[in-house]
Amino acid sequence: MKNDTKVLKLVRKSAEEATVEAPQKTAAPSPQPVAVPMPAPQNASPQSASAPKPAKQKLPDRKILLQMYRSMYLSRRIDDKEIQLKAQNKIYFQISGAGHEAVLVAAGAVLKPGYDWFYPYYRDRALCLQLGMTPTEQLLSAVGAEDDPNSHGRQMPSHWGHKKLNIVSQSSPTGTQLLQAVGCAEAAYRAQLVPELQKLIKNFHRDEVVYVSLGEGTSSEGEFWEALNTASNLKLPVVFLLEDNGYAISVPVEVQTAGGDVSKLVEGFPSLYVQRCDGTDPIEALETMRRAVQYCRERKGPAFVHAKVIRPYSHSLSDDEKLYRPDEERASDAERDPVKRFGTFLIEEGVIDQDGLQQIKDEIDRSVTEAADIALASSQPAPETVTRYVFSEDVDPTSKEFDTEDELELSGNAGTMVDLINRCLHTEMARDPRIVVFGEDVADCSRDRYLETVKGKGGVFKVTANLQRKFGSERVYNSPLAEANIVGRAIGMATRGLKPVVEIQFFDYIWPAMHQIRNELALLRWRSANDWKAPVVIRVPIGGYLKGGAIYHSQSGVSTFTQIPGLRVVYPSNALDANGLLRTAIRADDPVLFLEHKHLYRQAYNKSQYPPDDFMIPFGKAKVVREGTDLSIITYGALVQRSLVAAKQAEQEGIRVEIIDLRSLSPYDWNAIAESVKKTGRVIVAHEDSQSFGYGAELAARIANELFEYLDAPVRRVCALDTFVAYAPQLEDAILPQVADVAKAISELHAY
Repeated sequence: MKNDTKVLKLVRKSAEEATVEAPQKTAAPSPQPVAVPMPAPQNASPQSASAPKPAKQKLPDRKILLQMYRSMYLSRRIDDKEIQLKAQNKIYFQISGAGHEAVLVAAGAVLKPGYDWFYPYYRDRALCLQLGMTPTEQLLSAVGAEDDPNSHGRQMPSHWGHKKLNIVSQSSPTGTQLLQAVGCAEAAYRAQLVPELQKLIKNFHRDEVVYVSLGEGTSSEGEFWEALNTASNLKLPVVFLLEDNGYAISVPVEVQTAGGDVSKLVEGFPSLYVQRCDGTDPIEALETMRRAVQYCRERKGPAFVHAKVIRPYSHSLSDDEKLYRPDEERASDAERDPVKRFGTFLIEEGVIDQDGLQQIKDEIDRSVTEAADIALASSQPAPETVTRYVFSEDVDPTSKEFDTEDELELSGNAGTMVDLINRCLHTEMARDPRIVVFGEDVADCSRDRYLETVKGKGGVFKVTANLQRKFGSERVYNSPLAEANIVGRAIGMATRGLKPVVEIQFFDYIWPAMHQIRNELALLRWRSANDWKAPVVIRVPIGGYLKGGAIYHSQSGVSTFTQIPGLRVVYPSNALDANGLLRTAIRADDPVLFLEHKHLYRQAYNKSQYPPDDFMIPFGKAKVVREGTDLSIITYGALVQRSLVAAKQAEQEGIRVEIIDLRSLSPYDWNAIAESVKKTGRVIVAHEDSQSFGYGAELAARIANELFEYLDAPVRRVCALDTFVAYAPQLEDAILPQVADVAKAISELHAY
């Protein structure tokens, strides 16, 4: 756009040019990083921002200095324009990057847009401008425009994302981006270990760096420490930029952090290059960021830059900092304003005179006004587009393409569910080198030197046995005991094009990863309007009916996940279905939660011979496991077999029960349900989840609403009690639905 071209030319204009050039008609290329020789990194001991500065160093050339000033001033003026538009009720939210501009422009100057990878947070306006995002693109975000490259009107302003620049879509939860950045860097790390991956992941470069930023408040999140731990452990090239403005909304840093200095707390991480700088001083920040980036490019490990910045405006326009910050503190910050200080510095150093500086400011002011006018006149997203990109529109796992059941030929000895899942993982990993498998205890043995002398773990249920032996430790490996770490890293890796198939050891311990699953994994495609995706498969052992499982190894809260748009939820009841559904999950292009009932892992009644290596079952296709005419049972998981036993008992009383195994819970096969209910007129929904607010409530409500005229009796549910699963066997039996419970419901409903 015309005004954006003008501003981008300003950002790149050399210091020798006294006047601002007229805009060109063609789009300007993204600004490139400052090409200044980098000094070798010093030791990793931190440099205090308040320490005396060394003797005056040679300044970068005038072109670089003016380039940085233009980006800083442009960032501040866009903030101010948005504040003005919010006061005029022309936009709906505003959160600024004011006070952070110097270190962000410095970071953008030494990193490479479209080459390196970026996980910014909401203060990083100046970084995005320096990388090549235009003023109009940022203001399109403010007005929620269809052409907004950040989210196409789906997210708040300042939630940055830009596919061409490798700026991965950012969300509102603080800190969730950190593990994803680690996973992004890990994708390139795995590609170094497995050379054939280098052509399969997105934009692979041997010296690429991943940038991720955060505020000092975010350092209180556990995922911050998990990210540093893995980045340091694997020596990943991640630059962590801590933008410390002293406040997390109204909470000061000394309340957030023991000792009030995060960088002192992280110094013990091995291979972590820790540096401090005055983040309001662009010269100091530039040198610090150079050292950090070079350290990472040389593959010495991650870097951590602690930049002291200011926040001259309130946290957002929804906040009033005067309520908790005294005037003298705010005035002290104002004296360190990076935009004002740097402008004065340039004049004092003779880089430019007052008139020249004012000319640059006036031109940028006009360009920002023009960009705002364009944004305000832009088209808004059409209401009918809201359901697009919840799932992939390119790969449909519910389609006939994924259905090979009709011509199925089985062979070999019968195997258990564990056997057939394991076989699927083996054949799919052989087919697709992008697949990596990791989680707690999934490897045979983390210490490779012992592989020849030990039997191997292969998961607590042996589902991943011998995968590491077959495909190597580069593709099958153990994770820390941290569920968010597993899922967050997997998201970052999938964003680059890998296919992580990860394991959460027990469903009961999935909750630390809930932030990553709900707010990141399931939402990434939708919130970026298909610019970014993360088709991760999460395998999870689930359920009870195992003596001794008790409260924390027997939960079955599937309804928590089936209500999440963007997440496929699958739940096989037998070995053959597990094999076909897992293969579909792996070959699909959406996030999948693949639930494996622990009680069913080795049951003789659900064994199967082995299907071909391309055997798939589509999602949303139920299976009639027993034909009947008098009553329908809609069920899944462990209740399938219990329902079959109860149905055989009922047959002795002349009651012919039809049983539908849903197999996938999101999506589910409504047509199969409706057809069965129309035939029998009576229906039971049976599942292991609790009754109140459980999965069956949705099915019962929809049946009553849409099939009422076909019903000869109320919809009945057979479910677990509204309590937890106890340790004592007699208590577990009373809590979970048994064959007798299903049989009783059949008898009573038939007699209604």
